[in-house]
Amino acid sequence: MRSAKDFFRPLAVGAPAPVREVPFRPSRMIHFFDPGNEKMAAKVPALAPQVDVLLGNLEDAVPADRKEAARAGLVRVARATDFGATQLWTRVNSLDSPWVLDDLVTLVTEVGDKLDVIMVPKVEGAQDIHYVDRLLAQLEAKAGIGRPILVHAILETATGVGCVEEIAGASPRMQGISLGPADLAASRRMKTTRVGGGHPGYLVREDPRGDAPRATYQQDLWHYTIARMVDACAAHGILPYYGPFGDITDVTACEDQFRNAFLLGCVGAWSLHPVQIAIAKRVFSPDPQDVAWARRVIEAMGDGTGAVMIDGRMQDDATYKQCRVVAELADALAARDPELAEAYAAAEKGVKSGNGGVR
Repeated sequence: MRSAKDFFRPLAVGAPAPVREVPFRPSRMIHFFDPGNEKMAAKVPALAPQVDVLLGNLEDAVPADRKEAARAGLVRVARATDFGATQLWTRVNSLDSPWVLDDLVTLVTEVGDKLDVIMVPKVEGAQDIHYVDRLLAQLEAKAGIGRPILVHAILETATGVGCVEEIAGASPRMQGISLGPADLAASRRMKTTRVGGGHPGYLVREDPRGDAPRATYQQDLWHYTIARMVDACAAHGILPYYGPFGDITDVTACEDQFRNAFLLGCVGAWSLHPVQIAIAKRVFSPDPQDVAWARRVIEAMGDGTGAVMIDGRMQDDATYKQCRVVAELADALAARDPELAEAYAAAEKGVKSGNGGVR
């Protein structure tokens, strides 16, 4: 068994030292683009300030005969663009494909200084992460990269879900995990052709009341998997994400699905179309009234011990910790988003003057 101390030693001579804590950077939306599509690539400079993460996609959405063009396009975009505070990620091809080795070698050696995270599809166990971990260390050493490129796994198979805890803890490079509902549905033989979201056939029905009509309530197909993924990520200090919501036109259901994921602990989701950027930004940013209430509780609790009553509600060390999660996320987002910072400040002022409270 590998010693725990070994996790903090570079896996190749000359590679950068592994990170000891995953840096939290706002990543409410991971916005996908096809770098081989010239029209889409041309929009990247204008799009970058609008999103937290831009991801050059090399995998499923790119046909086999355009893989090399997409890879070359991402190199051009990375070299030509000043991303500012926006992170640049890529989703490489799956580890069982003939393209992934060239993806990793080309991107790390040519634009590794620009890449923050490499997303690996269809991860099924720690062995997949170990392979990528060692290879990245060798390539970073070869290219003279000064900081490690982080790794993000996609949960897309039943085997991967069964091994999610070992995946989350497989390497110091692990930045987070995303749910990949479409491939996971196929792996599980689920009877849905939707990409994320619920299904009208997956429901509960209220008990009979004479001859009165019985109401039905649609359920969330992904609740168990998201909750398990969130627990695995939290246990290993990495970040969980909801993946894609495929129905671009159904913005209401998209917002509902994103909000469910946010409430369960996810920090962001994928956006496949510009219309989903605003949804993710809104949903994965704590509401200003909730932030103001959280700050009020933190102020009243002092060192976080004991218990206090605020507006008839008991607050103790557990609620103090919950409020710290909300307030710290708000601080990180406000530092990047002036409009959000202004909204948080206004709400806090309103709570202090008695015009707002917990929702």
